[in-house]
Amino acid sequence: MQDRPDPIDLVRTVAQTLREKLMPQLSGSSAFEARVAANALDLVARQLERADASHATEMQRLESLLDRTGTLEDLNRELCARITDGRLAADDPGLKQHLWATTLDKLAVDQPTYAAYLAENNKQ
Repeated sequence: MQDRPDPIDLVRTVAQTLREKLMPQLSGSSAFEARVAANALDLVARQLERADASHATEMQRLESLLDRTGTLEDLNRELCARITDGRLAADDPGLKQHLWATTLDKLAVDQPTYAAYLAENNKQ
C-alpha cells in the first residue's frame, strides 16, 4: 500500500470537485446525480476513516459476548447462530449493548448528522 496520496484524501478531493466545480455547471437530473455521487464518496471516506477502529471494537465486544476468538465474520456468524437457536436471548444485556454500539458505529458512517444519532452520541 502506498503512503501518499492517502485514499481518504483522494476520495474527499473527488467529492469536493464534484460539489464545487461540476455541480454549479449542471442542472436537473445531472446535478442530482452528481450530488448523489459526492455524497457516496463522503460515505466511503467516513468508512475508510472508521473501519479499523470500528472493526476492532466490534471484535472485542463479540469476543467478550461469545467467550471465544475468531475473525469478525466468524464471530458474527456465531452470534447469529446463537440468537437463532436460542442460546443467546434477545434481551441479554450484553447482546443489547453490542447491537446498540454496532448501530451507532454504522450511523457514524451512514448518517453522521442524523439528529437522533447526534443526541445519543452526546450522551456518551
